[in-house]
Amino acid sequence: MKGILGRKAGMTQVFTKDGKVVPVTVIEVEPNVVMQIKTKDTCGYDAIQLGIVDKKEKNSTKANINHAKKANTNPKRFVKEIRVDDTSVYALGQEIKGDIFTVGEKVDVTGTSKGKGFQGVIKRHGQSEGPKTHGSRYHRRPGSMGTMLPKRVLKGKRLAGHMGNETVTIQNLEIIEVNLADNYILVSGNVPGPKKSLVIIKEAVKKDNEKISPKEIVVYEEEKLEPEKIEETEEKNVVEETEEKVDSTEKEENKEEETTKEVQEEEKKEEEN
Repeated sequence: MKGILGRKAGMTQVFTKDGKVVPVTVIEVEPNVVMQIKTKDTCGYDAIQLGIVDKKEKNSTKANINHAKKANTNPKRFVKEIRVDDTSVYALGQEIKGDIFTVGEKVDVTGTSKGKGFQGVIKRHGQSEGPKTHGSRYHRRPGSMGTMLPKRVLKGKRLAGHMGNETVTIQNLEIIEVNLADNYILVSGNVPGPKKSLVIIKEAVKKDNEKISPKEIVVYEEEKLEPEKIEETEEKNVVEETEEKVDSTEKEENKEEETTKEVQEEEKKEEEN
């Protein structure tokens, strides 16, 4: 099992060379620092503790500061534990980047869903409304509380209550792109949680036997001109600007000559009259 921590940046879409549109979630993946290594001898199971986003020392406790010093790093804002098969591969203070995943690989993404507050049964459980007209007086109520005999509400009755702010895992999402230069991963589909929220990307639990077939994405890149071409373009621009200036001055001179001729002709006509 392998995994990494990231922050949800938002959603966008990319185009494949086949002409298909793929909705993707952009996950910002900074280099994760291994804060602690847990083994079966010390803790009874194999796991690593990862941390991202530096935190000021004045905002952290002495315990967190000393814990981070063991890994020779700063205190972290987000610290999570991920189970691994072999801890000998990792070292304390090691940085883990997004290249642990390959394009086309299936992953499970875990996050905290958006909090909705206290909601009724229609929004929370999808129940239908009552009649809105003819004086029904029953519109958005929860309905019957149950039969008469037990004289209590049975367990599991769907009622109004707190909605959202729960840990949700979306399984079998495909990795569309891994960019180490800008530290982000594109994952197909949606991911739970608001923007800038912490998400955990793990190797998919329900693995398919199908071969990894990465999608070919259309990449839009700006042409980078060589220094010689840049000089040539600059010279062309200068020549064009000078030609435009010359043309504008010639046009102005021609206009002045025409106006002077018209004035002279009018003066001659007046003298003849």
